[in-house]
Amino acid sequence: MVGTIIGLIIAGIIIGALARLFMPGRQAIGMIATVVVGIIGTLVGYWIAAALGVEKTNGVDWIRWIISIIVAVILVAITASVMGRGRGRTLT
Repeated sequence: MVGTIIGLIIAGIIIGALARLFMPGRQAIGMIATVVVGIIGTLVGYWIAAALGVEKTNGVDWIRWIISIIVAVILVAITASVMGRGRGRTLT
C-alpha cells in the first residue's frame, strides 16, 4: 500500500513535469499543483489504458505512459486557465 502511494507520487511528479514540458509558454501553476495534476493524469491515464485493454504489456507500458501524459497536458491547460483567471485583474 505504501509502495503504491509512493510510486503514484513519483509517477505524478514525472507525468506532471512532462506535461508542463510539452505545454507551450509559461503556465501559472505551482509545483504542488503540477504534482497533483500529474497524479490525477496518471490515475485517469491508467484507467483509460485499462478500458482500452492495453494496461499490461511486455516491458515498458509506453501506451499507458503516453495516455497519462496526454491527460496530464489537458489537465495542466485547464488548471493554468482556472488559476490564471484571477491574476492581473483590478476592480473598477
